[in-house]
Amino acid sequence: MVPPQARDDADSAGSLVYRQSIWTRVTHWIWVIALFFLLLSGFQIFNAHSTLYVGQQSGFAFDNDVLRMSAVRTPDGLVGRTAFMGHEFGTTGVFGVSGPMDDRQIRGFPSTLTIPSYRDLATGRVVHFFFGWVFVVTLFVWFLASALNGHLRRDLVPTGRDLADLPKDVADHARFRFHHTGRYNVLQKLSYCVVFFLLFPTIVLTGLTMSPGMDAAWPWLLDLFGGRQTARTIHFLVMALLVLFFIAHIFMVVAAGPINELRSMITGWYRTDPKKGADASQ
Repeated sequence: MVPPQARDDADSAGSLVYRQSIWTRVTHWIWVIALFFLLLSGFQIFNAHSTLYVGQQSGFAFDNDVLRMSAVRTPDGLVGRTAFMGHEFGTTGVFGVSGPMDDRQIRGFPSTLTIPSYRDLATGRVVHFFFGWVFVVTLFVWFLASALNGHLRRDLVPTGRDLADLPKDVADHARFRFHHTGRYNVLQKLSYCVVFFLLFPTIVLTGLTMSPGMDAAWPWLLDLFGGRQTARTIHFLVMALLVLFFIAHIFMVVAAGPINELRSMITGWYRTDPKKGADASQ
């Protein structure tokens, strides 16, 4: 029999619930590693031609670039320039031109953001290809396991009641008022649905569209995304959206309680809020 004091302590601290399955936890950390290498190796590949286009063609003869990182030689040395949708900005030291003052290099992204850090397109492609397939296989395993164990239907797909609570949930998050219930709130469900059902499939398919071999096998990919150059631009855009999601995700983990959140994603166990009235009885 549990002593009354022990029950009171458990109520005041909240109870531990098993929130994350082994499939979710393992795939989560594999994605963390894979996406890190995909991002930095992707920057290495981007640096080989640091311009994005919309349409089937690319090059100086076509005025269809939407993003361009370049360098201009001036009497004072190399100057980095980044043009976005016709608007140009000076980005020396970050984009276009980077490196120490005595050894400036012309490159889109700086060496601190690429794998490998030196210019090596071949290695960048090998790393990107390897972790790309790690990501795809893990994503397939996660979808299959989540469909079979009910995780998709039970935890991720928002219900009508969830959507009705959306205004309140937005207001609570704006005030940094978090509720640890052992279930995903509606903002989490909506954001995860966007990532898993829209952004992840799009970044995989646009990546395949940039492969000449896949274009030969699946020519409909070129029609779907409006050409290889447009697919490359969409690929880059989705990458930027995923980076913003990761930043927001990490920020919310820290704000909501990093120990509890990390324990959940490492062991599966999550501590919920104390029962109502428990604090008042202390």
